[in-house]
Amino acid sequence: MRLKPSVVLRLYSLCGILIQVAASKSKAKGSQGQFPLTQNVTVIEGETATLTCRVDQNDNTSLQWSNPAQQTLYFDDKKALRDNRIELLRASWHELTIRVTDVSLSDEGQYTCSLFTMPVKTSKAFLTVLGVPEVPQISGFISPVMEGDRMELTCKTSGSKPAADIRWFKNDKEVKDVKYLKEEDANRKTFTVSSTMNFKADRSDDGAVVSCRVDHESLNSTPQIAMQVLEIHYLPSVKIIPSTLWPEEGQSITLICESKGKPLPDPVLWTKDGGDLPDPERMVVNGRELNINSLNRTDNGTYRCEAANSIGLNSAEYVLIIHDVSNILLPTTVIPSLTTATVTTTVALTSTGPSATAINTRDPNAMAEKDATDHAVIGGIVAVVVFVTLCSIILLGRYLARHKGTYLTNEAKGAEDAPDADTAIINAEGSQVNAEEKKEYFI
Repeated sequence: MRLKPSVVLRLYSLCGILIQVAASKSKAKGSQGQFPLTQNVTVIEGETATLTCRVDQNDNTSLQWSNPAQQTLYFDDKKALRDNRIELLRASWHELTIRVTDVSLSDEGQYTCSLFTMPVKTSKAFLTVLGVPEVPQISGFISPVMEGDRMELTCKTSGSKPAADIRWFKNDKEVKDVKYLKEEDANRKTFTVSSTMNFKADRSDDGAVVSCRVDHESLNSTPQIAMQVLEIHYLPSVKIIPSTLWPEEGQSITLICESKGKPLPDPVLWTKDGGDLPDPERMVVNGRELNINSLNRTDNGTYRCEAANSIGLNSAEYVLIIHDVSNILLPTTVIPSLTTATVTTTVALTSTGPSATAINTRDPNAMAEKDATDHAVIGGIVAVVVFVTLCSIILLGRYLARHKGTYLTNEAKGAEDAPDADTAIINAEGSQVNAEEKKEYFI
C-alpha cells in the first residue's frame, strides 16, 4: 500500500516538532545550573573594594557588572564606564571580578551582576562605605581652675558613618555621668557626635589626665583619643607634726609645718600665743621647721603656723606641754617585833612617768607601756617587803632560842613531916643552908 504524499509530509512535520520540543527541554534543564553568585562588601572610605561574581555552570554566557545607577561597569572583559578607579581583576566564563580603588561615600549602594541567559539572571551585592571619624577635640577647659568651680568639658568629632561612640576617662577610670548628642552632617551621610562631662573641681583633680576616646568600627580596634591635663588652684592645707609626742624638760623638739597648696605657699610664719617667738636664741626657724632647744616650763603654750598663697591663707595650731622628771616615794613598811629592834624598809623609786593630766594627752600605746612598767615596779616592791619580813622572823626566832628566862623556887626539906606551921618554919630555917636550888624554864 502506498502512502499519499500529503501523509508523508505530515509525518515529517510531526517528527520535527517532537525533536524541537526535546531540544528545548534539554536546554532548559541545562540552564537551571546557571545562576550568578555575589557577596555584600564593607569597606572603609578611601580604601579599595573588590566585587566578585561567580557562575558554577556556564555555557559561554556573558557576565556584566553595573553600579547603583545601573551604569555598566564591565561586560565580560570589556570596560564600559570611563572611571580610572575601576579595574578588572579576572574575567572568564565562570567569574567576573572588578576592583574599585579610593572608595568614597558616594560609591555606596547596590551593585548588580547579570548573567545573560534566557531570561537574564541577576544577583545583587551591597557595597557599604564606612565614614572615618575625625580626630576628637576637647573644648571648654580654662586654665587654671579654682577649687570648687564647675567644669564643663566637651568632646566632639565629625565625619563618622555610622555615628561614632564617645567615652570619657579620668586617670584611666571611666566617667559614666555624661551627655551624648548626635547630629547628621550636611551631606546626609555622616554624623557629628559630641559628649559633655560636667563636674566640680577638687584639689585631688590637680594634675589628673582627662581623656576623650572615640570608638568606631572603621578604626580597627585603635580608638582615637584626645587628652587634657587639669590644673586646679586651691587654698593651702596646713598641719603641724612634732618630732616627739612626749616632750620633757631639758630636751629638744622640732615642729614641722607641712603645707600643701597651689600655687606653692610662701614661707611659713611661726608665732607663739598670738605673738612673736619669745626666745629667738633657743627657738630657731629653719624653713618650715621650728627647733626649740633646752625645753623648760616657759615654753608651754600654743604655737601657730601660717601658710599663704595667691588663693588665701590657712593655719594650724599645736599646744606644747613640757613634762619634767618626777620622784615617786613609796610608803614606809614597819615590821613589829618582840625584840627591842625595829626593822624599817624604805624604798625610793625614781620615775619619769607622766602625771595624770599628761596621760590623757598621750597616745594609747605609750599609756599601755607606762602601765606595764608600773605593774613591774609594784611587783618588785612587794617581793622586797616579803623577803624582809621573812628575814625578820628568822632573826627573831634565833634570838629567843639563845636568850631563855630563869627563876628559882625554894622548898624546905622536912617540912612535909612538921605537925604544924610553926614547926615547919623552924625546920625550914634550919635547913635553908643546904637547900637544893630548882630551876624552871619558860619559852
